[in-house]
Formats: sequence, structure tokens, C-alpha cells
Amino acid sequence: MTSWKQSILATALSVLILSPAAFAQTASSASAYGEEAIEFTARSGNSVAAFRGTVTVPENRADPASRMIEVSYIRFPATGENSGPPIVYLSGGPGGSGSGTARGPRFPLFQEMRQHGDVIAFDQRGTGGSTQLPRCVSTQPVAETQAISDAEYAAAYRRAVEECGIFWREQGVDITGYTTRESVQDLAALRAHFGAEQISLWGISYGSHLALAALKDIPDQLDRVILASAEGLDQTVKMPAETDRYFMRLQAAIDSQPAARALYPDVAGLMRRVHARFEAEPMLVQVPQENGETRPFLLQRRNLQEFSSGLISDPQYAALLLMLYTELDAGHSTLAILLLQRFWSMGEPITLSAMPTAMDLASGIDDERLAEFERQAETGLIGGYLNFPMPQIRGAWDGFDLGEEFRQPPQGDTPVLLLTGTLDGRTYPDAQAEAVSGLSHVEHIIVRNAGHNLFMTTPQVGEAMHRFMQGEPAAGREIMVDLPDMTANPLAGQD
Repeated sequence: MTSWKQSILATALSVLILSPAAFAQTASSASAYGEEAIEFTARSGNSVAAFRGTVTVPENRADPASRMIEVSYIRFPATGENSGPPIVYLSGGPGGSGSGTARGPRFPLFQEMRQHGDVIAFDQRGTGGSTQLPRCVSTQPVAETQAISDAEYAAAYRRAVEECGIFWREQGVDITGYTTRESVQDLAALRAHFGAEQISLWGISYGSHLALAALKDIPDQLDRVILASAEGLDQTVKMPAETDRYFMRLQAAIDSQPAARALYPDVAGLMRRVHARFEAEPMLVQVPQENGETRPFLLQRRNLQEFSSGLISDPQYAALLLMLYTELDAGHSTLAILLLQRFWSMGEPITLSAMPTAMDLASGIDDERLAEFERQAETGLIGGYLNFPMPQIRGAWDGFDLGEEFRQPPQGDTPVLLLTGTLDGRTYPDAQAEAVSGLSHVEHIIVRNAGHNLFMTTPQVGEAMHRFMQGEPAAGREIMVDLPDMTANPLAGQD
């Protein structure tokens, strides 16, 4: 097999210099699919020839009178001589778009994968270039200068979800059509659109959740499946005890760096100390606004847990979490204010997007798992905030749950590659293995020191994907990634 850099060069040349026969075939297929030829430009500034297309599907297949919506995609034509079925990329979230992901840091990997077949950056229903759904600005405020309890905060979100469900229906949206199971049928429609007997899937995070549902509902239509940072069908809500075990792995990684170990000898203890202080006495901070003014904000324990739930996705962001808690422990708030500026819309009521709200509500959680979640959340470091506002909004729309049968893991012998980062704070190694436990043909590769977004951490990840797509055995069951300096400021050098 060629090296990573050689493969990228070969792919780049094949994109730029197509043979006359290949060019004619590409143009013919675009015409057959009703596609538009475009120049696709990544955020890096790199551009390639591609095609934009749509597939028209029912918004709700259970309703014979359903309106029709479009699901959109960008197709990067295959460059390999022996191309396989189309490879459909499934973005995370829910709410991310395939076309948006293709413009980001994974752009080179999208181009690399073309050696195995057409690569389809798929915009799941309600995302990207697909039929857009209006955002709902609720009437529910969240107090910014008064302390509110977790229960009051959750109740405000629940009222917002109830209100937004009514709003979307009034806007002509059949919100009951926005479930993972409907998205699986969109994949079946996409396969038929291309006239392919099968497609391959390549998904991360929620995209893996969708891929697992496809393995359950349309297995005969799938050739091969790549999963990363997998979220099982019963794992929309992650368990707080699993998050606590992540912090144990993070501490072990910190302890491997003497300077980091000296600074952060007990991360869990530090977080619990700061949480207890902010629970007893929240901190009033002044947050600068774009217009030059400042707005007061009462920083509470739950705000810190919400920040943490995002920062633990990858180790470089976990380094920021360590700095945040150390600073707050010393009575300072500079980093906390920066995070509020970045992630909190001051003065705005609760605003929701239809697709992610509906998808998570539909995938749901059963009574037994919910009871265990609530028990663990009482003492967990992040409490109940890793997937907020789930499960707090569970049942906000009557009957809107796909049920226990949906949440059972898939079974079958479709070839699956699972890539798992040991320092992923959003989805966890044991849970990822459980998510594919019913599948008999799984290659599970552990990427040590990688986090949730592991595709671009090392060329070895891409090489493992290429071997899998070619039907070759894995070079090993582990890939080692260098741990970032946990004492470094990940914001250094940024404006």
C-alpha cells in the first residue's frame, strides 16, 4: 500500500487529470443523477470538482399525505480504478451536515477515500443544503443574574420544547418525521437514487448512531461500515458513571507528564471543590459584549458542568478545562468569561433547532436506564449535563419515542470497522464495544490518547480505514497518538 502522503498526491493528481473516459463517465453519471457540477472549496482554500444533488423523500413516510422534502448531498467522484459502492458520510450532532464537515479539517480524508468509490457528503434531513426547518425562539428565558436550581433550569427547557413543537407544526413541519429511523429510509432512497445495489457508510458520533440503525433496518443494502466514537442505539443519554471513569483515564494521562501531574494531581478533587464552592456561592461576573458594553452574569455550578461537557470531547480541550478549574479555584474568572462570550447568547430566550431536538427525543431512553441515570447524576462530576437537555426533556412530546425495539443493538455479519479514542469524553470505550456487540464481523481499533474527533489525529487512522475498505486485515488492534502537552494553553496564539 502507498504511504499516506503518496496517496494524497495520487488522489490530487487523479482529481486534476481525469482520463477522457473517466471524465465522460463522470459527466454521464451526473446527468443521470440530475446533479449540478460545482467547484467545492474547503475552508483551507483547496478546491476540487464535485457534484451537488438532491433526493426527494416524504417528510413522514407513515403519512400518505406527507409533504415532500429534499435531502441534499455533495458527490466527490471516485478516483480509483476498481471503485466500490458509494461511500456515504454521516455527520455527528445530531444536526451536523456532511457538506459542512467536508469543508473542514477532514477535507483531505474525504478526498483520500475517493480511491474506494464515490464519496457522498450527505446532509441528513433538516441539515446543510437539505430542506431547511425554522429555528424556534421560545418565550422561555433563563435567569442570568439570579440563581436557579437544576430542576428549574430543566423545566424551562421542557416548556421551550413543548412550545417549539407547537411552533414547528404551525410552520407546516411534520416534526414526527424527524427520527433516526426516517433518516435510515433516506439512506435507502439515496442508494436507489444512485442505482447501487449497496452503499458503504462512514459515520462518527451521532452519525454512527444512524449507521447502527441502518445496520438494523437495511443490512442487505450495506457493503461496509466505518464507525468512530460510536453512539449505540440505547446511548443517546450517556451514563454519569461512565463520564467519571473517563476522568480517571484523563488523570492517568496527566500523570504520564511530570509537569502536568505537578499542576493537576487530583482533577476530580479539584472539580468537586470548585463545584461545591459555586453551589454555595455563585460568582457574579461581567461579560463584555460586541457593542462595548458589559452584562452581568451569575456563574453557577451547573454552568461549569455544561462547559465541562463540551471541553472533555478531546484532550486538547480538556487542557482548557484544567486551566478553567484551576483559575476558578484561585478566585479568578478570565477563562470562564471567555467561554460565556463564545457559547452563551446573553439576553436571549431558549432557542432550539428542530432536527437535533426531534432526533434525540425519538431515540429516547427507557424507564430503567433513566432511573439509573438520575441516581448516578446525583454524584457524577458532570451531573446530568453531558447530553443536556436530554434526558430532562424526555416525553415532552406525547408518544414521540421509537421504543425499546429500536434501542436493541443490531445483529448481523456486515463488515464493520470501529475506531475508539481512549480520551474521548463524549462516547466511551466500553459503551462503544457494547454498541456493536451483536455484530459478528467487527474490527475494533483502539486509538490511545485520541479523543472524540479522532480521524485526523494521525495518518495511521486513515491507513486503517483504507485497509478495511480494501478488505485487508488490520495492521494492529491499537494505534498510539501523542498526548498533547496538558499544561499548554490551547488558546495561545488565538485572537
